[in-house]
Amino acid sequence: MENVLTLPPPSVSAAPPPPAAEARPGDERLVRLTEAAGRKVAALVAREAQGEFLRVAISGGGCNGLSYKLRFAPAPKRGDILVATAGVRVLVDPKTALYLKGTVVDYSSALIAGGFKFTNPNAKASCSCGESFSV
Repeated sequence: MENVLTLPPPSVSAAPPPPAAEARPGDERLVRLTEAAGRKVAALVAREAQGEFLRVAISGGGCNGLSYKLRFAPAPKRGDILVATAGVRVLVDPKTALYLKGTVVDYSSALIAGGFKFTNPNAKASCSCGESFSV
């Protein structure tokens, strides 16, 4: 007598994978990049290949209590606000949006005090390096 192993039929997934989270549309009244900042971000997006979106976030830290964080993201997260500015797609989470409204991000390639600079009308005080602030 021959042993025959029978396998159950392959299971079929009933639900397709969930769609990527969609961001809510925003505009430059939330955050605006200057042309110089937009060019630099576009070059970094191409070079780093970490994602096609720039995520701007604010977190606790720095000498004045809050600091800016920039990183690349492959896709929006649920609740994100998407702002198209200077040829770049910027993602902002709702909590950060409260502190960021009206901010302009510039870029300078100067050797001294170069890099990304934030001009935030909500900041009551900021440090001399411009990387942290308080409200």
